[in-house]
Amino acid sequence: MRLATIETANGPRACVEVGDRLVDIHAVDPSLPTSVKGLLAAGPAALTAARAVVESSAASAASLPSDQPRRLPPIPDAGKIVCLGLNYRDHAIESGLEPPPEPVLFSKYPTTLIGHGAPIVLPAVSRSVDYEAELVIVVGKGGRHISQADAMKHVAGYTVGHDVSARDWQLEKPGKQWMAGKTFDTFAPTGPALVTADEVPDPGDLRIALRLNGETMQDSRTNQLIFAVDFVIAYLSRIFTLEPGDLIFTGTPPGVGMARKPPVWLKPGDVVEVEIERLGVLRNPVVAE
Repeated sequence: MRLATIETANGPRACVEVGDRLVDIHAVDPSLPTSVKGLLAAGPAALTAARAVVESSAASAASLPSDQPRRLPPIPDAGKIVCLGLNYRDHAIESGLEPPPEPVLFSKYPTTLIGHGAPIVLPAVSRSVDYEAELVIVVGKGGRHISQADAMKHVAGYTVGHDVSARDWQLEKPGKQWMAGKTFDTFAPTGPALVTADEVPDPGDLRIALRLNGETMQDSRTNQLIFAVDFVIAYLSRIFTLEPGDLIFTGTPPGVGMARKPPVWLKPGDVVEVEIERLGVLRNPVVAE
């Protein structure tokens, strides 16, 4: 199942993609939550009910073309946005660093989130904004101290992510400021949909690519991940409680702008597309602040 969030006159609404249509599940069944996060928090029974809704005769009356409404991030109200750095073997080599023995962690804030089609805004205070294609884990079942053996039971699904990074703020500030460089507004595009885990049998073997103005800049597979999905879920749950709707950015493959000679930075007028096998294409234009 593909879950999306759209903007409506009644506020953000959770939808299910059915072919080239989007079905507003709350409009068909008012007992269902209006948000994807609420749907995940309600548990497997709610997801089963959402599947039943889209198969009902009433679904067509609450559907609209998938390219018509404004797409919001699949989870616009994520409680936590946790990110891993240097989690691809080939990217660590590109960066001239040894693969880390444990996950390198940082975070973003909900104000970084934008959806498919929304503009990435280049901050006036940065001159070196980079792109990073990422697979994003969406937490379904919360928990603490989750075992690696049980970790996949806590994954609702996956979405396409873009970890936009102001490298001058991240790497050139005193002490290096990963948080500052990663958390400018609009620096976490996600979408276009959350694809439930049952439709992604092996998240550890998906093609992931990024195109800048049609030119392929990153092209790898998630089999290059140093720390796999189950390990990441278990590791993070040792630190804090995972909750439904939390997002986990799993790192980027090689080909980032800062590693190129000369470096390639995002500029106004660019269009960035991140594509992940089975998940779809996330497209965002780039504008100046």
